[in-house]
Amino acid sequence: MNKNIVIIGVIIVAIVAGIAAFSSSPTETVTLDMGRTHGTISTDMGSPILGNPSAPITIVEFGDYQCESCYHWFHNTKPAIIQEYIEPGTVNLVFVDLAFLGRDSPIAAQASYCAEDQEMYWEYHNLLYTSQESPIDNGWANSERLKAFAFSLGLDMELFETCLDSEKYSKRVQFNIQQAREHGVRGTPGFFIVSSDSQQQINGAQPFSVFKKILDSMI
Repeated sequence: MNKNIVIIGVIIVAIVAGIAAFSSSPTETVTLDMGRTHGTISTDMGSPILGNPSAPITIVEFGDYQCESCYHWFHNTKPAIIQEYIEPGTVNLVFVDLAFLGRDSPIAAQASYCAEDQEMYWEYHNLLYTSQESPIDNGWANSERLKAFAFSLGLDMELFETCLDSEKYSKRVQFNIQQAREHGVRGTPGFFIVSSDSQQQINGAQPFSVFKKILDSMI
């Protein structure tokens, strides 16, 4: 990628960070500003920011809730990244949907944003990756199960069901899928790690050691 483009993208991040009301709480609803850009990757339609919004390094994760490799990364690698980098405020993370593996993948992604309407995005996100079953499209992420997950989290079911049944966030999910395609992400999970002067791509559910080597080189 052209280094000048990366630098321009990062400058935009700095400007947006100064004016956008992002919260460090992973459960806070984020107002989309249509300008959250990480190294030319638009994440304004992705998840709320997990971690310190002003962290100098951002991990952009492209994933599908029915992706088995994403499940393994979520359970085996992400906890160490959270403990060593996100909780201390050095790194933050944004999840962007690449919901393409099955017919239930897009609606599962939409459900996560219906939960975000009630400030419960990350709780719902985590529950999906904790509850994943195989094979793909076996019914674990169909509309009824997605509503059951919302009920288990104590969400307002009338609001959640209206949101999900209306496909309120279908265009948001499609936008995220297009972002993945435009940046050459062909499988899940896929990652971009972006700092003020560099950007690196990681493909697949790589172990913590791979992320640690790159993150430490950027700090």
